[in-house]
Amino acid sequence: MKRDLPTLALYAQVKEHISRKIQDGTWPAGHRLPSEHELVAQFGISRMTVNRALRELVEQGRIVRVAGVGSFVAEDKPQSTLLQIANIASEIRARGHDYGYQLVVAERFAASPDVAAWLDLRAGESVFHTVCLHLEDGVPVQLEDRFVNPRVVPDFLEQDLVATPPSEYLVRHVPFDQIEHLVDAVLPTVEQALRLSMPAAEPCLLLTRRTWTRTVPVTLVRCLHPASRYRLGSRFRADGNPVS
Repeated sequence: MKRDLPTLALYAQVKEHISRKIQDGTWPAGHRLPSEHELVAQFGISRMTVNRALRELVEQGRIVRVAGVGSFVAEDKPQSTLLQIANIASEIRARGHDYGYQLVVAERFAASPDVAAWLDLRAGESVFHTVCLHLEDGVPVQLEDRFVNPRVVPDFLEQDLVATPPSEYLVRHVPFDQIEHLVDAVLPTVEQALRLSMPAAEPCLLLTRRTWTRTVPVTLVRCLHPASRYRLGSRFRADGNPVS
């Protein structure tokens, strides 16, 4: 039986509406938001409720407010690659190298007990699964194994995932409010080593990521990197802000 997402408080509905517009690029950095009066009329709620939503978005760094002028989408700020969903294609191109991508698997199948537990589903419940290979100058640097919750993204497999990698589609179209990262040192399986064109005895870095929207798990992804070709790292100040 399909489970409905929890009903949001009124102020949170306004926040989600604005966050979604920012997340999918409809409202880019510098875009002027509707006025408080317009948001009150649009949602049929009090000005105090709208004000709370805008105030919390300011505190989260999503928007800026200029007295007597209005509210605007904040400029993007660089973040630690371990504290955000990094775009590996952008990272590779930023180094002046060629980025390559191959979609290996795109399927729907019954979730195993461990995947079901990670995504808060029942064992055997339908789940989306993709496997992708990311290359730098023609050399494999990441094997991405992803599971997606169909309750949250029911049309996931209907997208052109050959042209647009799953991670890019999800970041653009599914706002997330929580991220979990775990990093482990592991040895690849024989199949994984073959896909990554590496010796099976060579260690890998495994980045496991989960994301949530409104407390509901969206995706579980395991990104495997040959340790000799890839590093995971970041630099930031003690206050949590990135070093520019």
